[in-house]
Amino acid sequence: MTTPEIQVLSTGGTIASTDAADGATPTRTGDELVASADLPTDVEISVEQVSQVPGFGMETGIVDDIARRVSDVGTDDVDGFVVTHGTDTMAESAYYLDAGLGPDAPVVFTGAQRRPDEVSADGPANLRTAVAAALHSDVRDAGGVYLAFNQELHAARDVVKSHSHKLETFQSPGKGPVAVRNRAGFQFHRDPGSRSTHVPGLDSDATVATVTSGLGVGGGPVRRVLDGVDGVVVAGTGLGNVTGGLADGIDEALDRDIPVAMVSRCHAGGVNGVYGTAGGATQLFERGVIPAGDLPPWKARLKLMLALAAADRPAGVAEYF
Repeated sequence: MTTPEIQVLSTGGTIASTDAADGATPTRTGDELVASADLPTDVEISVEQVSQVPGFGMETGIVDDIARRVSDVGTDDVDGFVVTHGTDTMAESAYYLDAGLGPDAPVVFTGAQRRPDEVSADGPANLRTAVAAALHSDVRDAGGVYLAFNQELHAARDVVKSHSHKLETFQSPGKGPVAVRNRAGFQFHRDPGSRSTHVPGLDSDATVATVTSGLGVGGGPVRRVLDGVDGVVVAGTGLGNVTGGLADGIDEALDRDIPVAMVSRCHAGGVNGVYGTAGGATQLFERGVIPAGDLPPWKARLKLMLALAAADRPAGVAEYF
């Protein structure tokens, strides 16, 4: 029987941070994180330090590097990958990798809400859960990207960070986790596997702005970004509606062949064309605004970036949505 192999790709984040006079900073290496996690001895763990940045400082270029490492190694060399990452943008990086690469081997992101030098640090337990998930036969067979945290396994497409500091911060609104881990192992609530539309646009250099509608918002927020962007994501109210003034700004973007994708600023549920008055989603979709389903704004932004790199603009972009 061959020894299972997991490659850990370390990027920084709270799980690797320690306190200092000027504030917490990622200082611990991936090797140190693995050594302190009491991982199973019957698993071969290799570690690579990809970056050393906090979650709020993560860049798509670093996730592109992770994608290249996953592609270069592949399923013939390891059984799965674990990425240690800061929680602020972990759900975004996981989704970007899932949509842009769609790996055959499982890639499980994890991190911590408490630093290793704090009382009851959660990083070691989360890392153990991530490794166990990557080794689970059902997850290995399905592939795709996940996020493991607080004894739960979430699909990359669905998961969001819901609380600034609680340990149970990661949720999948309206869907729930793929699995929950207890002392007996994983209990699956949904089939594992990617739930993301594959958009082969990694290494995208597209610039996409995000604008939010709300009480009294006019067209200015859209007009001010049009000269410097390739696309715009609008977070509308309710089912994807905006003010009449913001709708006028969206029209200007469409007239300039700048794709505009619409999401809801609500925590759950998607967009739907119901209202036909000025700013209503029915009118917006008829004009060419792209409905982005139930993706949150920050994930829709990443999907639009990928689509802009993968498709001929603007007509081809909509096909990925």
